[in-house]
Amino acid sequence: MCRLALKTANDPFSPYEVLEAMEAMKEGYDGSGLGLLLRGMEFEDFKYNPRFPILSGIAESKKAWKRLDRFMEDRGYELKYDHKFHMDRSHMDGKDRYRYFLRAYRMPEEFQGKPMADKDRENELMDTRLALRQDGEKHGGDLSVFSFWPDVAMIKEVGWPLQVGNLLSLHDGQIKSRVCMAQGRQNTNYGINLYACHPFFVQGISTMTNGENTAFVPIRDWLLGQPFEGYMGYQSDSEVFTHILHYTLKQLNLPLQAYKHIITPLSLKELNAHPQGDFLRGLRNVCKRLIIDGPNAVIGTLPDETCLLVMDQKKLRPATVGGRQGVWAIASEMCGVDAMIPDRDPSLDFQPMREHTVIIPPDRKELEIWSQYDQFPLSLAA
Repeated sequence: MCRLALKTANDPFSPYEVLEAMEAMKEGYDGSGLGLLLRGMEFEDFKYNPRFPILSGIAESKKAWKRLDRFMEDRGYELKYDHKFHMDRSHMDGKDRYRYFLRAYRMPEEFQGKPMADKDRENELMDTRLALRQDGEKHGGDLSVFSFWPDVAMIKEVGWPLQVGNLLSLHDGQIKSRVCMAQGRQNTNYGINLYACHPFFVQGISTMTNGENTAFVPIRDWLLGQPFEGYMGYQSDSEVFTHILHYTLKQLNLPLQAYKHIITPLSLKELNAHPQGDFLRGLRNVCKRLIIDGPNAVIGTLPDETCLLVMDQKKLRPATVGGRQGVWAIASEMCGVDAMIPDRDPSLDFQPMREHTVIIPPDRKELEIWSQYDQFPLSLAA
């Protein structure tokens, strides 16, 4: 199994806190990949404007680095901040990356007046990320790009959590965020590849998974057939969880609660007894190609800093949520929550069952625990 950890707090904190939680759960993965997503960014040496999208990735060579600069300049982006990690290369373990990068840009002039949620603006950011990824793949994988979005940064590397954290000096306080989630990978079905490291990302929506998806191939093929360029990649069977969440929220315009009804719908017998059975039966029928099969715990985060946790149909993977007003944590094991919020009341921790969606709203006042047996608000289910 893999291991997952997420912390969300009103006050920005160091990502190293989440890496220490991953270390506490170290027996659950093999070091074949570590991914971090940070949201709600704060930099020690730069007053960050959250309208500036942040480009995250790795350049393997000086040539790749120069191509990146030319590409962004030609596309009309103005570099506002180029974060320089305090590297400790004694932790490289044989890897010789030219540059890990987090770079904040001003949008091209034609997008500067548009609202953050403008569809053209969102598509431009996605198209830029995908074009850079394609450029790197065309040049032998010398450029990897993990995200390009306002107020979001991503770090991926093959190795153990504290090894990667110490390599990039993530303990030095230069970077903080209000949301941080990490996955330590236990490689099972696919190769060791930076793009296979969770979390996965598309247009501000991100998820990571502990588990397997035996329905991966038909789901992947269905998503690839959709008229949306962001449904691509699939170096891991878990990337479909991110894309299905995006499809739920952005393509179907349904609320977050609908996600569970799509990936693990209730049985027909249960739907017949549900007060909104007609709506949910129709949803199940329309989205039947997206039903997940296999053991999974899925943790995610949305552009407004909402965080979520859902379980598989039989609850075959563990997860615990704990915290208090203003700060919450989710982890595969209770010791992970202990590491992130040691001063909480653990008697109030919650371990969701198969029907639950746990939502930590942006205000972080209290958990919202929603059940598939609950009725949608009428305005959401219309």
